[in-house]
Amino acid sequence: MTFKHKIYNYYKQLVQDRIDVFRDMIAALTEDSKNDAKGSAGDKHETALSMMHLEQEKLNAKLREVVQQKAVLDKINPEIVAEIVTLGSLVKANGIYLYLSLALPKINIDGVNVIALSPESPLGNKLMGNPVGYTFEIGTTNYILEEIS
Repeated sequence: MTFKHKIYNYYKQLVQDRIDVFRDMIAALTEDSKNDAKGSAGDKHETALSMMHLEQEKLNAKLREVVQQKAVLDKINPEIVAEIVTLGSLVKANGIYLYLSLALPKINIDGVNVIALSPESPLGNKLMGNPVGYTFEIGTTNYILEEIS
């Protein structure tokens, strides 16, 4: 398995794990509200149900967001190596490995730190569509695009 495949698989699993956690939390809240409905009555009961419903709405919004992230990752084919930076490219700039996909946590694969960034981020936006050797500046830092895989 290539370095790029390991990164891709790690992030796919990370996003899938988040989806599973949110689905479990929503299912637990649904179950709690059913159980609470059986044994409670009055204003306290209504308040508790309202709070659970609000929490469920928040979790559903977070779940939708993570499902959208998964859809972006599903569009990436880790086999493709382009001449210019595209969605799914693993690039090396100034000795830093950047994975153009989504804004996700920094990871360490095979002893190498990798930062996942969105193509819409300032750095991602500067990288997109450019070849190896491209130089640019963000703030006071000059960058050179060293590798694309």
